[in-house]
Amino acid sequence: MERIKAIESIVNQLDDELVVCNIGFPSRELYSVKDSPNHFYMLGSMGMASSIGLGLAMAQQRKVIVFDGDGSVLMNLGSLVTIYNQAPENLVVVVIDNECYGSTGSQCTYASTVNLGEVAKSIGFKNNFKFSESDEINFQTVLEAKGPVFVHFKVKAGNADVPIIDMTPQEIINRFMEEIAD
Repeated sequence: MERIKAIESIVNQLDDELVVCNIGFPSRELYSVKDSPNHFYMLGSMGMASSIGLGLAMAQQRKVIVFDGDGSVLMNLGSLVTIYNQAPENLVVVVIDNECYGSTGSQCTYASTVNLGEVAKSIGFKNNFKFSESDEINFQTVLEAKGPVFVHFKVKAGNADVPIIDMTPQEIINRFMEEIAD
């Protein structure tokens, strides 16, 4: 399964959850699949999607879904330790693992030799799910689990041919801040 199909299969099962999406192509793919004021598209700060999601989950009650990448999580493994210890019940971290840095030229990550789901288990994540391209995605089970939840989703490498996000960073943040202020 391609990353865009994984994103699409999840967002089509969401209602009013807040979504923080990793930089580059994942944000562009989410934007092209289903744009929403509930979505925060990161345009920089690689490795920080899970940390931003943690802060957001701790600041309010709505369910927060983070779409992160294997390269970003490997860049900031400390975020998983912090998430586990802060234990927000409304946070779901979805690591879409294509074993490469898709937005910077598809250089290989070490996700081919490190099982990120096992890393999450070793940190202490109790609700730990794994999906692969052959799985039917029932995300409702994930949404019903008490957080923090870790989802490891293996996908094929590659980026969808989608346009850039036609909003400025200021427009993205302003729209998102208005959404969470309600």
